[in-house]
Amino acid sequence: MTAPRISFEFFPPQSLDASFKLWETVQVLAPMQPNFVSVTYGAGGTTRKLTHEAVGAIKRNYGLNVAAHLTCVDASRTETLEIADAYAEVGVNEIVALRGDAPKGADRFTPHPEGFADSSELVAALAKIGKFNIRVGAYPEPHPDAADRFADVTWLKRKIDAGASSAITQFFFEADTFFRFRDACVKAGIDAPIIPGILPIQSWEGTKKFAARCGTSVPLRLDEGFAAAKRDGREDLLALTQCTTLCSRLLEGGVQDLHFYTLNRPDLTREVVRALGIAPEIAPQIALEKVA
Repeated sequence: MTAPRISFEFFPPQSLDASFKLWETVQVLAPMQPNFVSVTYGAGGTTRKLTHEAVGAIKRNYGLNVAAHLTCVDASRTETLEIADAYAEVGVNEIVALRGDAPKGADRFTPHPEGFADSSELVAALAKIGKFNIRVGAYPEPHPDAADRFADVTWLKRKIDAGASSAITQFFFEADTFFRFRDACVKAGIDAPIIPGILPIQSWEGTKKFAARCGTSVPLRLDEGFAAAKRDGREDLLALTQCTTLCSRLLEGGVQDLHFYTLNRPDLTREVVRALGIAPEIAPQIALEKVA
């Protein structure tokens, strides 16, 4: 089995302690030679400035290919494209273009009066600029706002047709979930790469809450398995086994890229990547800029 191309997602820090955790995560995972790394916005676009600072610092300190998240939340079209231009100025030519979650306190996403109505409009505007490789999100299980189970395939095709080059999925627990979605996308005429998003389970209870917000189904076998593992003190072992097995099944099914949601906690992700046969390079010690 050929080793996959891998990528990692980080989120920007909002405190000094979180800043140290981010840079520890980058230091640990950069030697794994990721194809790219992405940096998120906070919910409702709350970390816009911090995201820009983290993107620039990662680019400068490591020379990694950074894909900066960009959303439609609480910003006009002009403001959003100015952020994209600022990314380009620091050498970032990859963007993960997303609609974004509703701002805190709001039940649903509502477009800014002068903003992009959805991610496909954002993709089209970025594609027109011509400076960026544009990645988008995809949902192998119905998005909480989806009208029906086919809507996510339709939306993804719209974004690819608007100029996106690839998609990164929301996390899931069963390889067959991804394969069914991939088959539906092929049937709909989508030929762009679809990269499975992988969430190493750092905390099962926290992961279940996250899954409920994202519309990700939780297999009973995992719920029972983690309950038993907690009693026996084997949660870390089960998490490593579960994630490695999921990745192996995806690779056996023809997947060539894996995108890991690290939650700025690198150890489990590193162990999974090693188990998949990817050996780290020797990393130079770098004096990192702290972003707080």
